[in-house]
Amino acid sequence: MLLTIDIGNTNLTLGLFDGASELSAHWRLATDHLKMPDEYGLQLLGLLQNCETCKEDLHGVVLGSVVPPVTGRLAEAIRRYLGIEPFIITNDMCNGIRILYDPPHAVGVDRLINVVGVQHFYRFPACVVDFGTGTTFDAVDRDGNYLGGAITPGIGIAAEALFTRASKLLKVDLQFPPSAIGRNTEHAVQSGLMYGYVSLVEGMVARFRAVLGDDMLVIATGGLAELIAKGTEVIDIVDPWLTLQGMRLIWQKEREQ
Repeated sequence: MLLTIDIGNTNLTLGLFDGASELSAHWRLATDHLKMPDEYGLQLLGLLQNCETCKEDLHGVVLGSVVPPVTGRLAEAIRRYLGIEPFIITNDMCNGIRILYDPPHAVGVDRLINVVGVQHFYRFPACVVDFGTGTTFDAVDRDGNYLGGAITPGIGIAAEALFTRASKLLKVDLQFPPSAIGRNTEHAVQSGLMYGYVSLVEGMVARFRAVLGDDMLVIATGGLAELIAKGTEVIDIVDPWLTLQGMRLIWQKEREQ
């Protein structure tokens, strides 16, 4: 079995693969920048035990990260508690993708991992929208060249900033209200956040499509992908675990070399 861990600023997304490609279990946990290796190690053992898996069943652990301090602690936890040397993905492992970003190494590895997943499961040209701490839009042309993209604050950050700065506005659930015109404060805030964010996505997708062509495929991933996709028709495919699949593909390809 293969354990993949995507380390983001807000969440740790973990996937357990049974066999070649079957994602048999997955989890989303809060990223704790203060958690020590022992704490991470015990947490990993607990997750494995919960799905009746022993550490001896693992033949690999893959890390993809945009948070270096957490990477080091998790790597130490994996060595100490699982007895495995983790495989840490770097940008130069994303073979088959010509990176036209300036400089190429500045692209977040999670963004390239997503492109590897799209290359394998879907097609180009494509726009990959990843709903995480920030929302990223990544453009790949029909020849598989990674052109770059756009980064905007995620809806969670936008909501938190609003509630923090506006003393009379209370936190609301991130869900679509009955109408775009809110009849009370709760629905008005939900409308602004949800429909406003959907409009942002639709506007960015339209601008990317003007460059990549009308046949551009739009793939959404990340924790809020399914929720946002309910409010728009511009998203063609929702694949919440695209990053984990991309990590698996990179690990398998590196083993074969």
